[in-house]
Amino acid sequence: MSITRTSAPLKAKQLAKQLRKERPDYFYLKEIFKYLRKELDVKVQKEAKRLPYVPTEKEIKRYYQEVWNSKNIQNMVIIKVLLYTGMRVGELVKVKIEDVDLDNGTIKVMNGKGNKDRVVPFPQTFKEVLAMHISAAEKKEWKYLFESVRREHYSERGIRKILMNYTKSAGMDRSISPHKLRHFLFTWMKKQGVDDALIQPYSGHDSRKSLEIYSKLSITDAQNEYNKIINNFPV
Repeated sequence: MSITRTSAPLKAKQLAKQLRKERPDYFYLKEIFKYLRKELDVKVQKEAKRLPYVPTEKEIKRYYQEVWNSKNIQNMVIIKVLLYTGMRVGELVKVKIEDVDLDNGTIKVMNGKGNKDRVVPFPQTFKEVLAMHISAAEKKEWKYLFESVRREHYSERGIRKILMNYTKSAGMDRSISPHKLRHFLFTWMKKQGVDDALIQPYSGHDSRKSLEIYSKLSITDAQNEYNKIINNFPV
């Protein structure tokens, strides 16, 4: 037997007529609905979490082909740093030239999510391109790894706009955002058989369940595993 329910907006209007004279505030309404749920035996439901969309290797290759076709070197470097390191866009825009260690193939992420510092690796095959970018940036007396024409670091919005432009020019159905590049890297690493415990030290994720295990692992362990598989990366 189907149940016919009054629409939520109409029911709210009906209840408002009864409550308006009492001039309820937020806390009073919160209490009312707590007891109303109890009277009706309504359990609090948790909304099912949706899995994030992760681009396929085919989509990433198609996307990067559009980046390559643009011949915009700085945009290529921006997108490859995001792809190779899994940095959040808010972390990327704050990276300074001095944070890049070309010899060891790492970048320091200062004051990342949760005000935590960490080190992220990049492939040795990317070292020369990044070195040339840094050399050009130093000649311009840049402080940050990526700066706009205003001599300021890029805004998060600016980076997202760059990525969105390539999404449109590639004619892709789904947008490729910095966070989706991050999802792609860590999902790809999982498919290569890399354990969560080796991804966590430089992903910036916390895991209460595995925190004790993670604390015993160093970035050296993570980077060694990263170096073994990154040459198979699709871009």
